[in-house]
Amino acid sequence: MPRSARDIQLIELKDTISKLNELIMTQTKSMDSLQKTIEDLRQELSNKQAEVDYLKAKLFGSSSEKLKSPFPGQMNLFEEMPDDRIPEMIEPEIIDVSAHKRERKPKATYDEMFDNLPHRQVLLNTLTDEEKNCPVCGTQMVPIGTETVRTELVFHPAYLERVDYMATTYECPVCKDSLEPQFVKEEGASPLVPHSYVSSGLAAHVMYGKFINALPYYRQEKDFKNQFGVTIGRGTMAHWTIYCAGNYFLPMVGYFHRLLTGRKFVAADETPIQVLKEADRRPQSKSYVWLFRSGDDGLNPIIIYQYHPTRNGDAAAKFFQGSAAGTYINVDGYAGYNKLKDFKRCCCYAHIRRYFLEAIPKGKEKDYTDPAVQGLLYCNKLFEYERGYREKGLSYKQIYNRRLKDQKPVVEAFLSWINKQEAPNGSRLSRALTYAKNQQDYMMTYLEDGHCSISNNLSENSIRPVTVGRRNWLFCDTTDGADASMMVYSLLETARANGLNPQKYLEYLLEARPNKNMSDEELENMTPWNPKVQECCVNKS
Repeated sequence: MPRSARDIQLIELKDTISKLNELIMTQTKSMDSLQKTIEDLRQELSNKQAEVDYLKAKLFGSSSEKLKSPFPGQMNLFEEMPDDRIPEMIEPEIIDVSAHKRERKPKATYDEMFDNLPHRQVLLNTLTDEEKNCPVCGTQMVPIGTETVRTELVFHPAYLERVDYMATTYECPVCKDSLEPQFVKEEGASPLVPHSYVSSGLAAHVMYGKFINALPYYRQEKDFKNQFGVTIGRGTMAHWTIYCAGNYFLPMVGYFHRLLTGRKFVAADETPIQVLKEADRRPQSKSYVWLFRSGDDGLNPIIIYQYHPTRNGDAAAKFFQGSAAGTYINVDGYAGYNKLKDFKRCCCYAHIRRYFLEAIPKGKEKDYTDPAVQGLLYCNKLFEYERGYREKGLSYKQIYNRRLKDQKPVVEAFLSWINKQEAPNGSRLSRALTYAKNQQDYMMTYLEDGHCSISNNLSENSIRPVTVGRRNWLFCDTTDGADASMMVYSLLETARANGLNPQKYLEYLLEARPNKNMSDEELENMTPWNPKVQECCVNKS
C-alpha cells in the first residue's frame, strides 16, 4: 500500500533517531573507555611519583626505618584513628611502653674504652732546675704528687719476620766408618701449606683482612709491597685460603653443621654472589650465598654460610636434612623455604613493617587514616611489646605467656585488617598488602614458643658481612674459592658471635689443624665456646 509523505518522513526520523542513539551509545562507551584510560594513567602516574619519592628518600634521606612521631608511645597513635579502622585493637595494657624513658648513655672513660690494651705511664720532665726553685724564697721544690694531663694511643706498626727452621742431622760416631753408617734427622712439623712459606699467623691475617675487613687480595698484595717491601701475589693468598679451608676448616664447619641441625630454633637467609668460573654457566650468572644459623635459643651461636649455584629451596632442604620435625625457622617471604615441609615457619615482621613503611606517601607520615601508616603501626605495636619484654629481662616462658595475652589480639586484628584492605594495582601499598597476605599462615607461629623471634634480624645481621665484602671483592673466581670463602666466613662469624677475636681463633685452628679423622669430642675441644679456646682467643692485653 502506498505510503504518504508523512509516513515516509516519520520512518526517516525514526531511523535517524535510532542511528543517533547508536552513535550516543558508541560515544558513551568511548568516553567511558577514555575515562578509564585517564584513571589508569593517573594511577600509573601516582605510582611512578610514589616510586620517585621512595627512590629519592632512599638516595638522600635517612636510612633509619623509624617513623618520627610527636607522641611518646604507639598507644597514642592508635587513639588518633577511628574505631572502625582498628578492630578490637586497643585495650588497657600491662606494659606501659611510654613509661620507659631512655637516658643517654654516659660517655665511656679511657679506662673503659682501652682496658684491654697494654698500659704504661710516662713521667714528664720539662721543667728546668731554675723553674723548680720557689719564686719567693728560692728553695728547691720537692715532688708531692702526679696527675694525668693527657692520654695518647701509640701505634706500633706490624712487621714481618723470616724464620728458618733448622733441622739437625745426627750421626753415629761408632758406625760412621762401617758399611752402614747411621743417621737421624729432626723432621719437625710439616708446613701449613705444602711447599709454602705461609705461617698460621700470616694466613689468619690474610683471611681476616679479606673476610672481616673486606680487603680484597689485590689490595693486600699492594699493602704487603708498600708496608714491608715483600711481594705476596693475590693468587698465592687465594691458594692459601682454599688449601686451609679444604684441609683444616671443613671438619670444623661439618661439626658445626651437625650441631645446628640438632637445634630446635634456627634461621636462614640468602644473598646473590657472582662466581666467574662455574661449569656450564656464563660468568654473569647469579649464584647465591645461603646463611643458616641458630636462633634465639639461649645456646652458643652457630653461623654457617654455603655457596650454591641457584636460589632453589632444595639448598635449605638438603642442609636441614635430619633435623627434627617441628623445628622452628625464622625466614623472610621467599617461597623456596616451603620445601622445609616438617618445619614450623615464622614470618619476619621486620620485612612486613618495611613494606608498609616504604608504602607511606610523601608527607603522609603522620596521617593515621592512611592504610600504609596503619599497617606500620600494627607492626610497631608488636615491636614495642618485644622491646618492653627485653628491657624487663623476662624469661622465655614469661615472654610466651605475655605474647599470648598482649600480642595475640594485635596479630588477630592485624590479620582481619589486612583482608579488608584494597589498593591500586602496581602501588607500593598493593605490594605491602600482597606480601602480608602471603605471610598470613606464618604470622602467628612465633606465639607458640618464647624462643621464637618476631623477626629475622639475626640472619640479616649475620649475612651483612658478605654483602659488605661483596662491594669490595665483587666476585669469586672459582667454585672452590667460593666454597672456601664460605667456610672462612662461617668460622670467623661464629667466633665473633661467641665473643672471640676472630683472627686469633682462626690462627688457633690453623695451629691445631683439625682433620677429618678427628672425633666430635676432639672437634668440640676446638669450638669457640670451649673454655680453653675462650681463654686463648678473647681480646686481652
